[in-house]
Amino acid sequence: MKNHGLLLSILLFLFVPYIPAAAAEEESSGWQDERIYFLMVDRFANGDPKNDLDADRANPSAYHGGDFKGITKKLDYIKDMGFTAIWLTPVFANEGQGYHGYWISDFRKTEEHFGTLEEFKNLVKEAHKRDIKVLLDFVVNHTGYQHEWLNDPEKKDWFHEKKDITNWENQDELENNWLYGLPDLNQDHPEARKYLLDTAKWWINETDIDGYRLDTVRHVPKDFWSEFAKEVKSVKKDFFLIGEVWSEDPAYLAEYESTGIDSFVDYPFYEEASEIFSKSGKSAGPLMDVWNRNEHYYESPYLLGTFLDNHDNIRFTRKALLNQEAPGIRWKLGLTYLLTAPGIPIVYYGSEIALDGAEDPDNRRMMEFRADKELITYVTKLNRIRDHETALVKGKMEKLYDQNGMTVFKRTYKDETVVVAINNTDQTAGATIPSGDLQTGRELRGYLNGGLVKEENNSYELVLDRETAEIYKLEEVSGPHWGLIGATVSVPALFLGFLFSAGKRRKRI
Repeated sequence: MKNHGLLLSILLFLFVPYIPAAAAEEESSGWQDERIYFLMVDRFANGDPKNDLDADRANPSAYHGGDFKGITKKLDYIKDMGFTAIWLTPVFANEGQGYHGYWISDFRKTEEHFGTLEEFKNLVKEAHKRDIKVLLDFVVNHTGYQHEWLNDPEKKDWFHEKKDITNWENQDELENNWLYGLPDLNQDHPEARKYLLDTAKWWINETDIDGYRLDTVRHVPKDFWSEFAKEVKSVKKDFFLIGEVWSEDPAYLAEYESTGIDSFVDYPFYEEASEIFSKSGKSAGPLMDVWNRNEHYYESPYLLGTFLDNHDNIRFTRKALLNQEAPGIRWKLGLTYLLTAPGIPIVYYGSEIALDGAEDPDNRRMMEFRADKELITYVTKLNRIRDHETALVKGKMEKLYDQNGMTVFKRTYKDETVVVAINNTDQTAGATIPSGDLQTGRELRGYLNGGLVKEENNSYELVLDRETAEIYKLEEVSGPHWGLIGATVSVPALFLGFLFSAGKRRKRI
């Protein structure tokens, strides 16, 4: 029967990209179903050396050459891993060494290092052809340090008085003072407010993007965000807004839900998850406590964006190295949780190759595509499992076992149950799950390693090798799996077709 489980895993890996789960299609809920690949435009792929200008890869604070054409050429790479959306750092024209996009000099022009507006439109068009949605990072809190408006007497009141933030617990300072010396825009000024709102709508109308990731949300008054949400959704009804409220307090973060912003990046989750999975021996149980809090505080907890690292924090790989751990193993366990737990998974570019990086700007290294494919394959498999199992997207979450670094939880949706087991220890570990916590007379089939667990003595005995994970589907007890056996006849032909299709894509690139 173990061979049958292994065969099921192989079939899933091959079939799911071509045959989407019917249940997932019927129960589509928009952005809750998405899996986001987050990339920094300048650091991803160089598709046009002509716009490199003063790019200097030897300088971590300079432009490195990534551009719109480079991303467009790599869309198949992103899609093949199973991601359904991309989030891009700001594409607006920037000043000086604003490779990251947050020092804006012109809100309605693209950065010349990245390419033209037409090239960006083509990127969005090609992404949509592949059913990939596009999120654009949008900044309304500040401009670049030397924006031309600062020298325009008619726009003097577009900015708050120059004062640094000294008390990060004072909301007035957060909203009115200058963040790290960046000129702070006054969203209460009627003309400045109208310009920002009109610009947000302009980008939607011009490029057909699907959503905004909103930068520095807590530094802008809530009433502005309420109007912002209303205005952009008047242009595109299903336009998605995910905000950055950098706080470890879920109650404070949840206050912004009333503004009409659909979702938020979940910093409390990040703080726990990145610590737990970057070191062996830690229990994943506290993450279920984070989820319970999210259910309490948020109206739409399933829309929260979950992540293990990003462009503002040291890379997860570096955390693992500092803990003297093997990054690849740490990533596998962390990503298993990320892609089986509630929320919208956000994976920062390079995670699939365990890209290293310390503090900013080292955490923004150029992407390397000539890398070991083992972790890429693992990410791909996790994405396909999540795509196939509606319970992993919408299901309720319940902890079944949590002792000494071995954690088991289940996700249930309607009559579907998926069980996830993570052994975050350096030894083989087991967990006994009473039948009453699942169902009697069933069996658990493993997706990742192909194992089979039958009910014995009114319980299910799960055993995992050190530092591994498994995702089980709870199913009826099977005899000879004739449907599965019959399907094997088509596997060789399908596999050849898969290789042929991949080869054609490489030739196009």
